[in-house]
Amino acid sequence: MHKAASLTALPVITASQAWRRFTLLLLATLWPFATALAQSAAPDTPVIASRVTLERWSDPIKALGTLKADESVTLSATVTDVVTAIDFDDGDNVAAGQRLLQLDDREEQAQLRAANARADEQRNALRRFTQLQARNLSARADVEDSQARLNQARADADALKARLANYRISAPFSGRMGLRDISIGTLVTPGTELATLDKLDVMRLDFSVSAVYLARLSKGAMLRAETSAFPERIFQGEVAIIGTRVDPVSRSVTVRARLENPEKRLRPGMLMQVELDAATRETLVVPESAIVSEGRSHYVWRLDENDANRVQRRQVDIGARRKGEVEILDGLERGDLLVAHGTEQVREGQTPELLGIVDDDTSIKALLRQGRDD
Repeated sequence: MHKAASLTALPVITASQAWRRFTLLLLATLWPFATALAQSAAPDTPVIASRVTLERWSDPIKALGTLKADESVTLSATVTDVVTAIDFDDGDNVAAGQRLLQLDDREEQAQLRAANARADEQRNALRRFTQLQARNLSARADVEDSQARLNQARADADALKARLANYRISAPFSGRMGLRDISIGTLVTPGTELATLDKLDVMRLDFSVSAVYLARLSKGAMLRAETSAFPERIFQGEVAIIGTRVDPVSRSVTVRARLENPEKRLRPGMLMQVELDAATRETLVVPESAIVSEGRSHYVWRLDENDANRVQRRQVDIGARRKGEVEILDGLERGDLLVAHGTEQVREGQTPELLGIVDDDTSIKALLRQGRDD
């Protein structure tokens, strides 16, 4: 009796399973060609580019400051008398030395005339004694006494002239008058505030900065200042002096800057928002819209101009930021062309449609408008 051979049974494949496997194999074979065909048939992604530029950059120090007039004074009286003349009106521009107010000085004028008369009398007496002494008819002591009395009379007249100057209130410098609260006939006393005078063509801006920034401060550093009173204006200035002492409580130092104010729009007491340029340097700068961030890493889409603007993903190290711009520390070179608008649509290896390049004369809005018109 023969022993039957043991055979392994083969799996039975149905017609439907065979067709399914054939279909999957066909799709796997044709998929790369279909993908390439779809990509070639899809329209190019429109993008707007911008070049990497080398620009002057500084790390701004921000602070709040208060404006003061370059020269400012509150005019007051030093004598007691009545106002007899007012030679200015509210807000007038006056010149240095111009008379502003006059107090009643009639009594002092009379005293000055009397002092001048006494001086003339003593001068005549001195002349007579000098002539008599020349003929040995008078002692030399008489001449010396007459000379002393003449000097005293002259000193009395000079003192009265100095007192008369207190009755005339003049502008100590050129500037603009403030509001006056007196009228002709007002009795004023020493210390009475008569009017204010401010020199407004140049303003002083005082602000405090933390002492940790002392190494970054320097005389002549440029700054920009804004105020809510004129939100459309940016006022330029420079640091005039840095305080010599640090406040032991706030650990800050006072900085004084000067702002040109030719239109005289700024006023003493205004609050200003100050942005001071510090640590100035030359650095690579790109538009903020060109940066693609993923976690703590930052990338840009670089266009290879030698390969039909093919897209390359490039990692970069960024530094400081300012409005609309980012400092590049590493990863790019000056003149590189980057995608500034359309970063979400492009992919590595694409050759997008370049609508234009943003520069100082061409904005993204203008290029987008031009693209729609085309």
